[in-house]
Amino acid sequence: MRVTGLFVYPLKSARGLPLEEANLDAFGIEGDRRWCLTGSDGRVITQRDCPALATLDVIATEQGLELHAAGRRPLRVRRPEPGRETHAVAVWDDLTAGLRVGEEADSWLVDLLGRPCRLVYMPETTHRQVSLSYGRTGDRVSFADGYPVLLTSEASLAELNQRMEAALPMDRFRPNIVVDGGEPFAEDHWARIRVGDTDFRVAKPCARCVVTTTDQQTGVRGKEPLRTLATFRNVDGKVLFGENLIHDGPGPVRTGDPVEVLERRGARG
Repeated sequence: MRVTGLFVYPLKSARGLPLEEANLDAFGIEGDRRWCLTGSDGRVITQRDCPALATLDVIATEQGLELHAAGRRPLRVRRPEPGRETHAVAVWDDLTAGLRVGEEADSWLVDLLGRPCRLVYMPETTHRQVSLSYGRTGDRVSFADGYPVLLTSEASLAELNQRMEAALPMDRFRPNIVVDGGEPFAEDHWARIRVGDTDFRVAKPCARCVVTTTDQQTGVRGKEPLRTLATFRNVDGKVLFGENLIHDGPGPVRTGDPVEVLERRGARG
């Protein structure tokens, strides 16, 4: 098996960026989901309740981000300086912290999305612990839903697409690492893998939500692939596709890297 795709999502729920090489830092893929939008209540805003985020292009820069949307002037934002006041950010049941960027960015985004929101950055000083049900003390995660890295399989997508009337692209599942060369859903049985020279623990299957039904180019929402996935990937009421990973230390990952299964386990739900 080999890596066929690498992706980073600088702003949670905005469009992803393809990479040829990615570095893993304490949070996961370097720069992944270190920025997010929150509502006035501090809860993170995602495509689950704001599918228009799929139409927002983000470019990572040395100073911060550039935001691009059709028909609007680009917005350049600088990474907030350390030492600024932190704001509480709620990601699911986790309460973590981020630095607010500023009113100019908030105004640009409110005008685009038509709802109150704030742009927030997670600094190095924030330590959001991965769930101890699947991780270890000290495992960190950014504003991602719960785990540092998401892996999907080309073979599994091909199996899914064979069951649907119209094939869908991998971007519906917003992975960080895409692999090919194995059997469909072989990843269900992995416990530890090595990608290039970097080791990962396979924490748990990824339970999929309505974001997968959102066209990542237009923001238009439909019923697939959840409708079809539910017919053969429903475990205890959760529809599964892909695996959440936790990396064992920093290191590079590249497209073309070999993928080796170090340890296996039985099928999981």
